[in-house]
Amino acid sequence: MQSVIIEELPVPGITLINGKSYMADARGGLMPLEMVSAAHKLEDETVRKIMGYATSLSAQIARFRGHTMTDLGEFDALLAQEYQTTKGGKKGNRTYQTFDGLMMVRVQVSDFIAFGPQLQIGKKILDELMTDWSADSRPEIRAIITRAFNTDQEGKVSRADIYTLLRLPIEDERWLEAMRAIRDAMRVVGSKEYVRFYQRAKVTDEWQAVTIDLAKA
Repeated sequence: MQSVIIEELPVPGITLINGKSYMADARGGLMPLEMVSAAHKLEDETVRKIMGYATSLSAQIARFRGHTMTDLGEFDALLAQEYQTTKGGKKGNRTYQTFDGLMMVRVQVSDFIAFGPQLQIGKKILDELMTDWSADSRPEIRAIITRAFNTDQEGKVSRADIYTLLRLPIEDERWLEAMRAIRDAMRVVGSKEYVRFYQRAKVTDEWQAVTIDLAKA
């Protein structure tokens, strides 16, 4: 039986088998290199080149974020140890600035919210309220309630519209009862820290974000 010798060529994406060059296709098969069109070869080469830069940049950003959070954590620990003070509030949001007020690093903590069974109690009360209200009464509130609970998809709610409902200044007892049920349903199931960077030329200027997100660059 003839042995099969497989080796990787210096050119990414091309495999040498018994002296012949192949490219793997999307189905996992091997296509002889001469059977692959010039356009597909060029596209393959272009994408591999871009992805090389992208993966390297992604790793660099991950290292940068790790170093940033470590530096800020060490600074926070020093403040607590030497000066018996801390940055930020209970939630963990905090802001750091240079002495001249031209550079700023901001850490924001975003909670992940889930809703318990009390949410359905609140929804039931609001459904009863909408039934009692006349068809042309408070249409904007009806629209918010409909969007918030997304009645076409059971269990799907809009957090933004839920928060809007909670802020509405309505004194109806049933409304207040529904809002209490919704608040009781809200549970923090996790959180994530976001770090953002800002700078400005003069203290009278608006802060300008230092863009790291590729989609916003």
